[in-house]
Amino acid sequence: MQVTKKENNGIVFLIGRQFFRIMFALLYRWEISGTENIPQQSGAIIAPNHISFFDPPLTGSAMKRPLNFMAKRELFNIPVFGWLISQTNAFPVKRGATDIPAMRNAFSLLENGHLLLMFPEGTRSKDGKISKARAGVGMVSCNAQVPVIPAKIENTNKIFSFKKIKITYGKPIFPPSNFSKQDYVLLSQKVLDAIGEM
Repeated sequence: MQVTKKENNGIVFLIGRQFFRIMFALLYRWEISGTENIPQQSGAIIAPNHISFFDPPLTGSAMKRPLNFMAKRELFNIPVFGWLISQTNAFPVKRGATDIPAMRNAFSLLENGHLLLMFPEGTRSKDGKISKARAGVGMVSCNAQVPVIPAKIENTNKIFSFKKIKITYGKPIFPPSNFSKQDYVLLSQKVLDAIGEM
């Protein structure tokens, strides 16, 4: 299967990554741990808790490998911003419906050994607490047969108070080889439980 959405590691991507690394290091004294749990070459889902719009750039800039992620389709229609996020390995997904092209992109990237960012909660938590697990991460992990790397993010929802930001990548969680649709939410919940225990 061909990768529909190819990774973009051009000048905009490299400048953006360096910008966020400097910002998180200087302004927020970021603390990164557990990067040894991220596969060096094979495909995997990176699955953090979601408390802020800064979570995707934090998760991606804290690791060496490029990270691909879905973003709601409407963002790509914003002048300049839409072009910028397309240069940082984002691809559009239609919220509230099964988006077949987006799913094909996700499976293609994982099949070809890339990393994909997905949030087990499916959406951002308004109170900063871990919320209900959704089926998405479990569904993609089970069908692609790739591990999920749980990641705990702390304090990106307090960005204007300049509290220290932390991100911890946990041990990989592997999907069952034999599964049903009921396993999708169970696997996502297992990921959230691992995040809660970090």
